[in-house]
Formats: sequence, C-alpha cells, structure tokens
Amino acid sequence: MLMKSHALARSTNRGQTFLLLVAIASVSGLAGWVVGGVAGAMWALILAAGVALLAPRMSPAMLMRMYRARPLLPHEVPALYDVVSDMARRAGLPRTPRLFLVPSPVMNAFAVGGRKDAVIAVTSGLLNRLDMEGLAGVLAHEISHILHEDLQAMTLADIFSRITGVFSTIGKVLLFINLPLLLVGDMTVSWGLVLVLLGAPGVSMLLQLALSRTREFDADASAARLTGDPLGLARALASIEYQQGSLFDRLFFPGRKEQEPSLLRSHPVTDERVARLKGMADEPWAQPRYRFTQVRQPQSFRIVHPRWRFGGYWISL
Repeated sequence: MLMKSHALARSTNRGQTFLLLVAIASVSGLAGWVVGGVAGAMWALILAAGVALLAPRMSPAMLMRMYRARPLLPHEVPALYDVVSDMARRAGLPRTPRLFLVPSPVMNAFAVGGRKDAVIAVTSGLLNRLDMEGLAGVLAHEISHILHEDLQAMTLADIFSRITGVFSTIGKVLLFINLPLLLVGDMTVSWGLVLVLLGAPGVSMLLQLALSRTREFDADASAARLTGDPLGLARALASIEYQQGSLFDRLFFPGRKEQEPSLLRSHPVTDERVARLKGMADEPWAQPRYRFTQVRQPQSFRIVHPRWRFGGYWISL
C-alpha cells in the first residue's frame, strides 16, 4: 500500500514538475526569441540542455567539505540511523543516504546528491532542539526529496532561469547601444518586446519558486506516509518556525509574524504546511511507525559548534 502511495505521489510530482519546467523553458525560449528570433529561442534551449547534460556535477562529499560538515557515525545516533535505513528501504532507494553534521546553530536539514549517492545534512541546532519524532519526520522529508528527484528538477529550473537572465541582459545591452537611433527616430522598437525582456527574469524566478513550493508540499505528504506520523513532522515544522525568531520577539511578540508574500517564498507558509499535515492525522495509514522509548542522551552527539570569525558564522542555512 505504501509503495502504491509513493508511486501515485511520484506520478503526480512528475506531472507538476514537467508542467512548471515547460513553463520555465518557455520563458527562456521567449527571451531568446526576442533577442535573436527563432535562432535565439533555439540557442536558449540548446544552451540550457547542454549545461544540464555536460556541466560537471559537484559530488556530495565536496559539498559537505564546503559546509565543514562531518559524518555522523552510527554509534552517535543509532536510533536515527536505524530509522533512516528503514525509511530508505521502504521508499525503494537503492542506497541508504549518509548522515552528516553541519556545525551551525540554525535549525535546518538538506539533502544533496542523487538516489545512489545521496547525503542528508543536519545542523547541530536541529539535533539539539528537536525530539526524536520530529527528527524522524524531518529526515523522512529529505528522503522524499531524494526519492522524487526534486534536487535534479530544481537544478534544471535554475539553469533555465540563468539562461533567461543571460538573454535578457543581452537584449538590454543591445537596446542601450541602439538608444541614440531610437531617440532620433531612425529605428523603431516594439515596447511589448522590451517589457518581455524586462519581465522574463522575474517571471522565471516566480515559476522557479512555485516549483520549489510544490516540491515541499509533496515532500511533506510523502514524509508523513513514510513515518505514519504527520503530527510529528507538524510539530517539528512549528518548532523550527518558532526558534527562527529572536528571543525578544518570542518573549514579547509571540504572535507577530512578518512573512514574505507567498509568491516570493521558496517554501510554503509554515502554518499552511502544518494545517495540511494535521489534516492527514485521521487517515487510516496515520499510525506512527517508529516508537522511541529511550531518552536521547545529548552528549552522545558530541556536537562541535562553529567558530565565530569576523563577519559572523561561516554558514547560515
């Protein structure tokens, strides 16, 4: 039943991803067409495809070194390793993702790599502040990103957006060079096409953000099915949202939230994510699969906090 749910979720994800990627590619092709006609549109698509296929992919190990992350050893977090191994097996991943620790006080987790070499990085802030049920939900969320190949989809969308920006910049430069001819009337230009050049990067960015938000909703739903505990992930998301505020705001303005407009967010509003997860609590499959009977010993994690240097911490996730 779980595998059927994953198959349905993956089919839905791929459909939504395909439509959004087509829209982003269309904007890129439109920007190329404005600059160079049909040939320009073809070059925009060819460049994006070439970069996606030929650009060297940075290995997860190299990315972890950039973040100064270290491997989390099985004897440090045995319960989490058991949970990740079980979830990866049940999700159908060919290999269990490796766990790494990022020495940052920020509460965060992220996945890098593909299905065969995936790595899940968690921050010391996340390990120190979340309970085991919440950690299991967060790790299931990252496993879902790996399962649905969201990382590759977002990379492709980013490439199209960058190509759109390049053609938009070329068009603006050409427009500036020909500005004297426009002023004396020796040259005419379609201001509709100018608006396309100006607006294409923004539209591409909004579509990319919409793709990211869609992936987050689907990863939440898939994670809830993996753990059978949508409320555990809901509590984790609420805790992360709460801890991200300053101590002053939490003490004196606990209800105040200054949020970006939904269109400009890479992640959906936390309250909406929590509400969706709570709505899953009555589903027949919502039976927590993982029971943590032992109290976690904080010293077993041996967290190494980052060193402060001029300008602040080295990383802020």
